[in-house]
Amino acid sequence: MSNPFAHLAEPLDPAQPGKKFFNLNKLGDSRYGRLPFSIRVLLEAAIRNCDQFLVKKDDIENILNWNVMQHENIEVPFKPARVILQDFTGVPAVVDFAAMRDAVKKLGGDPEKINPICPADLVIDHSIQVDFNRRVDSLQKNQDLEFERNRERFEFLKAFRNMRIIPPGSGIIHQVNLEYLARVVFDQDGYYYPDSLVGTDSHTTMIDGLGVLGWGVGGIEAEAVMLGQPISMVLPQVIGYRLMGNPHPLVTSTDIVLTITKHLRQVGVVGKFVEFFGPGVAQLSIADRATIANMCPEYGATAAFFPVDEVSIKYLVQTGRDEEKVKYIKRYLQAVGMFRDFSDSSQDPDFAEVVELDLKTVVPCCSGPKRPQDKVAVSDMRKDFESCLGAKQGFKGFQVAPDHHDDHKTFIYNNSEFTLAHGSVVIAAITSCTNTSNPSVMLGAGLLAKKAVDAGLTVKPYIKTSLSPGSGVVTYYLRESGVMPYLSQLGFDVVGYGCMTCIGNSGPLPEPVVEAITQGDLVAVGVLSGNRNFEGRVHPNTRANYLASPPLVIAYAIAGTIKIDFEKEPLGVNAKGQQVFLKDIWPTREEIQAVERQYVIPGMFKEVYQKIETVNESWNALAAPSDTLYYWNPKSTYIKSPPFFENLTLEPQPAKSIVDAYVLLNLGDSVTTDHISPAGNIARNSPAARYLTNRGLTPREFNSYGSRRGNDAIMARGTFANIRLLNKFLNKQAPQTIHLPSGEVLDVFDAAERYQQAGLPLIVLAGKEYGSGSSRDWAAKGPFLLGIKAVLAESYERIHRSNLVGMGVIPLEYLPGETADTLGLTGRERYTINIPENLKPRMKVQVKLDTGKTFQAVMRFDTDVELTYFHNGGILNYMIRKMAK
Repeated sequence: MSNPFAHLAEPLDPAQPGKKFFNLNKLGDSRYGRLPFSIRVLLEAAIRNCDQFLVKKDDIENILNWNVMQHENIEVPFKPARVILQDFTGVPAVVDFAAMRDAVKKLGGDPEKINPICPADLVIDHSIQVDFNRRVDSLQKNQDLEFERNRERFEFLKAFRNMRIIPPGSGIIHQVNLEYLARVVFDQDGYYYPDSLVGTDSHTTMIDGLGVLGWGVGGIEAEAVMLGQPISMVLPQVIGYRLMGNPHPLVTSTDIVLTITKHLRQVGVVGKFVEFFGPGVAQLSIADRATIANMCPEYGATAAFFPVDEVSIKYLVQTGRDEEKVKYIKRYLQAVGMFRDFSDSSQDPDFAEVVELDLKTVVPCCSGPKRPQDKVAVSDMRKDFESCLGAKQGFKGFQVAPDHHDDHKTFIYNNSEFTLAHGSVVIAAITSCTNTSNPSVMLGAGLLAKKAVDAGLTVKPYIKTSLSPGSGVVTYYLRESGVMPYLSQLGFDVVGYGCMTCIGNSGPLPEPVVEAITQGDLVAVGVLSGNRNFEGRVHPNTRANYLASPPLVIAYAIAGTIKIDFEKEPLGVNAKGQQVFLKDIWPTREEIQAVERQYVIPGMFKEVYQKIETVNESWNALAAPSDTLYYWNPKSTYIKSPPFFENLTLEPQPAKSIVDAYVLLNLGDSVTTDHISPAGNIARNSPAARYLTNRGLTPREFNSYGSRRGNDAIMARGTFANIRLLNKFLNKQAPQTIHLPSGEVLDVFDAAERYQQAGLPLIVLAGKEYGSGSSRDWAAKGPFLLGIKAVLAESYERIHRSNLVGMGVIPLEYLPGETADTLGLTGRERYTINIPENLKPRMKVQVKLDTGKTFQAVMRFDTDVELTYFHNGGILNYMIRKMAK
């Protein structure tokens, strides 16, 4: 059907009549000028894609009427311009595509229909680990190991030819997106339109800092978008975040984002857009804005949008984008009312609510020891850690007995004796797209390193130091500005281009260090410039982990402990016997800006990115099959055909009630996707390790859970395998549970397997913020394979709820004011959940226990489309049936 809004299309430039845009001003609707800029992007996409089938005229009216409809839980479609994937989530997506082709063929359809029809980029950045550090050849050694471990995965990705792949060693997905992939405005098929995207990584929001609307979705949802399906979403409320004032010269973008994260967690922005405005925005570079947008998942919002302004345009030129294209980008955005002047308050749109931050109130800070939102001023770090040490086990507590607070352990390393105590730093990593994309903090770290070396300061040799830049651009300007040798002298050699320590690929600690931590039962510390520090994520042996700016990572590495007050205690003593304080080596903002102006230049970006897709010789040499249907090697431990579609029929079966289900796990608040489906190392005593050992692999060949996501047998065994999982059945941290019929304590997978063999359905009980953290589709696929039919929680993180829906697992939510505790639930009951035939979005259903107790819960299918997915057993089943007919 033709687009009813086709009359809005007109040439942007009369001299180029073949290039048009949808002029939203021709709607003649005053509501458009009051819409938040982020909602204008949704509106344009809906108008351009309106076909009266997937996108209807009513959808356009609902978006235009946002000021009213944002409060009504109205469902709207969104067709993003492109999709971006990283390899940990990209491999299972491609595995699903290969398996879907098999299923479509089996049902009599054309398998060639399973192909991306919207632009898709996959950046390989999650596979490399910090196996080698503190040596000049660390980078080459780690990259060689990456290929040795992941050759089969890489060959599999290369075989799928309908998406652009950025090879390993290029950088981190979000930084490559910011510096290279982002168009800001598309010029395609004769039309200009705003760049927008969804990505299979929760930190996709980083691109919002450049004025490109994007957010993370589950891999399952991204697959549907790639096949032409719009995202069905509830029209979001938009919180206006007014920034005012100028930050203090000693404050970094990291300090600002950690402050905002804590603030917005308190405000409550889950499921909402945040849009930044106010005169303070103009004080922030695009790198600063990208840092703030990057941590959007940590404050719980869907998107964290900075509309395009003059600073954005200058950034495009600085990063080597074609200047003629940049002119059209600005011209288009001005024509369509999407270009901002943050100093002009008359351009401020309507918001659901406005909150404010005066940038001059921000102080240097870190976050930890277990959550990104737990901000601590640097001046309070010592006393905060000491308070956490003795506090009750929890987000701010380790429950160490008072008479053990001064425990320490000596050990020998490289023929010298050292001592570890509670608070000793054993990992110091400059890592993550959050910070390594920002020249000001990276050059700040380099200049601090130079001053530290000049002052005679060193880092203890057993501390695992590393520098993993987000792109080759960072190495380029660190090298050209002359600070790289000083970083290297302190142990911060480049170890690879990828996520590395930030996602748990921190590699092994020296054995003597591990023994000292274990034997002394010490709360050892990791300090990283990352975005997440959930328990068990960074390293199994660092129970406390703090997020900090790159310069502070170096400072804490030099100090060797988190228990230091930098204002009162020196970092060390120089050659003259004089005390050296942090303030003595901290570079000024003027110093940093002078170096940045000289060395961060367009030619550098062009040189790095013009050959990014072909520079990796190891990648170029990989062979790749070209058949439509993939040959599944039965001996492979990386790539395996998943069982999701084995018994799929052309017509869906009616949904059944869940009868007499057992509780597999009884969990508390803030259970993350890292708890549900870890990405890091595979423990030697785990079910996944036993699976690999039985197939002839040694521990050195295990690799990580993240790299094994193409094998469902390993991922099912890795579900709830995090050593920091706290299960109320056991009242301790362990990847175990009680098999209720027998009373035995078993690994979670073994217990689930026993339930399944007996034909017994399972559910999980949880508290607030269930599924927070990474957009990890295996955190839904894994529970599905364990036989979990539903999760009953107080609240869900947005992406994880969507993923559960996508797998046909029911997300149930207690009624307001009710919890497992208020209802007196122990988890030892058996649960029957009645599923009526006439399901509606957010419908209340009855839950009945074998004790006779009943209560109601909300079935969190939020839209009619999600109900359609549920009735099909999940979104992929729905797509297969659609393609096969």
